[in-house]
Formats: sequence, C-alpha cells, structure tokens
Amino acid sequence: MTTNIEQLTGQSILAGQSTTGTGRTVNGFNPATNQPLEPGYSLIDTEQLKLATSAAAEAFDSFRALDPEKHAAFLEAIADNIEAVGQELVERAMAETGLPAARLNGERGRTTGQLRLFAKVVRQGDFRGVRIDPALPERTPLPRVDIRQRKIPLGPVAVFGASNFPLAFSTAGGDTASALAAGCPVVFKAHNAHPGTSEIVGRAITQAVTDADLHPGVFSLIYGPGASIGQALVADPVIKAVGFTGSRSGGTALMATAAARPEPIPVYAEMSAINPVIFFEGVLAEDPEGHAKAYLGSVTGSSGQLCTAPGLVFAPQGAAGDAFVKAIAPATTSSTGQTMLTEGIYNAWTEGVSALEKQDGVELLGRGAEGDSENAPGPVIFAAGVEQLLTNPVLQEEIFGAASLVIRYNSAEELVSTLSQLEGQLTATLQLNESDYPVAAQALPVLETKAGRILINGWPTGVEVGDAMVHGGPFPATSAPQTTSVGTLAIERFLRPVAYQNFPDSLLPQPLADENPWNLNRRIDGTLKLAGE
Repeated sequence: MTTNIEQLTGQSILAGQSTTGTGRTVNGFNPATNQPLEPGYSLIDTEQLKLATSAAAEAFDSFRALDPEKHAAFLEAIADNIEAVGQELVERAMAETGLPAARLNGERGRTTGQLRLFAKVVRQGDFRGVRIDPALPERTPLPRVDIRQRKIPLGPVAVFGASNFPLAFSTAGGDTASALAAGCPVVFKAHNAHPGTSEIVGRAITQAVTDADLHPGVFSLIYGPGASIGQALVADPVIKAVGFTGSRSGGTALMATAAARPEPIPVYAEMSAINPVIFFEGVLAEDPEGHAKAYLGSVTGSSGQLCTAPGLVFAPQGAAGDAFVKAIAPATTSSTGQTMLTEGIYNAWTEGVSALEKQDGVELLGRGAEGDSENAPGPVIFAAGVEQLLTNPVLQEEIFGAASLVIRYNSAEELVSTLSQLEGQLTATLQLNESDYPVAAQALPVLETKAGRILINGWPTGVEVGDAMVHGGPFPATSAPQTTSVGTLAIERFLRPVAYQNFPDSLLPQPLADENPWNLNRRIDGTLKLAGE
C-alpha cells in the first residue's frame, strides 16, 4: 500500500467509499505556526452517517462469524498496511500535532504491535470464554442439563479519536483494534485536530477489509462536528457500544446520550485524571534534587499532554521534602515549553493555570520559558497544603499540559486520609525505599480503591500494551472502572456472554462443538482443558 500527502482527499470513507460531506469544510492546523493544512475535510450530515451505521449493521453477522485464522490475518494486514505507508504517515502527523518524529515512530510501532498482539489473542481464543457443563442425567436429586457458554460480540461500535495520540488512540488504535478483535464493526469518528493522519490510517484499514474480502461495512471513517454527528452516532440504534478518549465534559455528554436511548448502551470513556505521585521520606532523602528533575521530566514529556501525566505530587514535611521543593524551582525555570497539540488545548491550559494560581494558598514554585513556536507555554509547578487541596475543588481539576501541584503532608495518617478523599485516577505512584514500606503499606489499600494502576519507583507516563496492563480507573478517570482500554483484556469490553442449553451438536456454534474445531482452550465441567488435550 502506498499513500502520499498529495493523494489525501479530504473525504470520509463510508463502508469503503470515499464520500464528500454536505457540511462545512475544516482543516487541520500546524500548531507550531497556527497555519492551516491542506486539504480541507468536508463534514458529513446525519443522513450520510446512516450510510456508515447501516453498513456496519449489515457487516456484523458475517464479521463476527469469521474463523480465528482469517480474523487474525485481517488484523495483521492492517498493521502491515500502516507500516507500508512509510514516513509520510509520521510526517503528516508531525505537521498536524507538533509531536516529534521519535514519539510518533514509537506510537506507530505501538499501534501495529497492538494489532499483532490482538491477532495472537484471536488465534488463541481465550477471550471467547468457552465454558461447558456437560449433562448429568443421573445426578440426584435432579439431573443437570447440558449448558454451554461463550462470549459474543456486542455489535457495531462507535469509536472517537483522541487528540493527544494521533495513532495509538486514534483510527487504528486501542478502541478500534479491540473492537475489531472482538468481532465488532467500527464506525470511527476522526478527531478534527489530525484529519490527514486519520485518513491515511483509515485507508490502510479499508484496504485490509477489501483484501480480506470482508463486508465493507466492517469499517467506516467519518468527519463531522462532535456536537451533532458525534451525538447522532452514539444515539444511532445500530451502535451497541462506544469507545472515547477525551475530556470529562465530552465523555459525560456521550454517556448521557447513551443512557437516554430506548436501548441504553455502554460507553467506555477515558476522561480525567491527575495521577498522584507519593514521595516517602526515606527515598526522598537519598536524592531530592534527582527526584525533582525526574518529576519535571515526567510532567513535561510530550508537553504534559498525556493522560497519565503526574498532576499531583505528595512530599513529606521535613528536610527531605524541603530539599525536593527547593530543587524544583531551578529545574523548572531551566525548562522550555514544547508545542501543544492545538491552539484550543493551549488556551485551555492557559485558563487552567490562571485559575489555579489565583486560588488562596497556592504558591508558584517554578515556571519555565515559553518555546519558540506558537502554543508552547513554559511548564509550571505550584505548591499548596493539604487543607487547600481538600477544601478547594479547583486544586483537583486536571490541567491538560505541563503543569503540576505539590502537596506537603505531615504524617502517614494525614496522607492516607487525604488520598481517601481524591477522585478516581488512572494511576497512583509510590516513590519509596525499604525503610518506607510500613508507611506505604498503609496507603496501598486506599490507592487500590482509587486507581487502575499502582506503580512503585517509576513514573506513570508510558503505558505498556500487554496481557496484564490496566488503563482505567474509577470515575472520572473512566466511565467503566471494571474495564481497561489498553491491553488484551480491552477486547472483552465489546463482548457479552450467551448460554446454550440442550443444543444438538448440529446447531452448536463452532467454539462450543464437542470436536473443538477452532482448537480453543475451554473450561469443561469446571476444569480448564487446554487446546489439543
């Protein structure tokens, strides 16, 4: 597959067909210069949206019935096609987001690696959750009937692209990959901040659909305003689940629409987190200056535009905490701002920082220099006390970008009490050495109820894609804390269990047939039986 920037059409892809929208035209912008990028993208209307959702409904039955090998090969073909585009994809993403090539090359690798990991999962088939309780006609006092269970796909899924990950959480990224792996057709709404990047990847998926001889409704890429097309997409009766990464206001608006439908549907929304990092005295005393630099590095990476960025840090009162706070000022003032993703995100960051620094009891610890480009504010670190944090909700609001707040605490009891009053988070991090274990042990039971991932002696920025990863957490971090949007467990968001009772062999779905034609691991009469046994 080959694509170049001159071939970009500015059109939606509705079930394989490039389609010009009837609405206004929007452009991507280079955030380093605030200059528009060509081509303009025409926005579809609700009637055109129906073409995509109707095709997804038509594609569902055949797509969900794919055998594991063909299904897995389709996911691998998407990955191959994305790689085949070459550096033109990275160059377009750089122009639309201001992100550096190294970050975007890594993001592309994560995207294709995730697709290939999910292909492996599809071949293995454990996510199908096959359970078989054979009939026990001689059981007393009552016989047991034959009952078999598997998980089936929910149906077509609406996925919304994230602003801060133009590849890994966008067109072929986490939500799309997991929905397709589950057997659900996807109607993907592109983020208007990187429309060209979305089109390039959308073509890669569409080509894989064609090459695999699948129904074209398996994937559609649409451009449209979120307030109308996005809401209409979630309200469409064909759609059975939603994947979203973005703001709390955007996520809750989609949740409200999904809940108000005649048939409510699940919304898997990742929204807002400040990801507390807790320093304990023992580890902080070892190298307060080094910890201050590491903290700032995590705050400023990708201009702070990561959902796991540490927006809140706890440091103990005393000499070690004092040295840590003292080291923050020179580390911050020597830093330089990086281009943010969009002018709108830059403006929201500016408003958030302005609101925070106006609050009573909030002290500025350090401010970096603005970058040379547009939309590149200097990083900023503030400090406040526990009382201010707990009595002023502004101090717990996420500022999306390179800004963070340091809170000093007096005792383990005060720390644990404060943590118990925080909102839900994606991550919580403990910085400690062995001398800190007793105090950390008091905090861990609270953190388990507050965060989806707990780290020790690391930084929360950076999310591994694997079997054990959880990228989720209690509201407002996500709308569904029982799930994850990263890792192989993410596939199960788009499945539901079905039991089959007293079915004759000829009517059993293949995963449940006695001969196990798909060679799956299955739990039979309560015992796990591996494929081939």
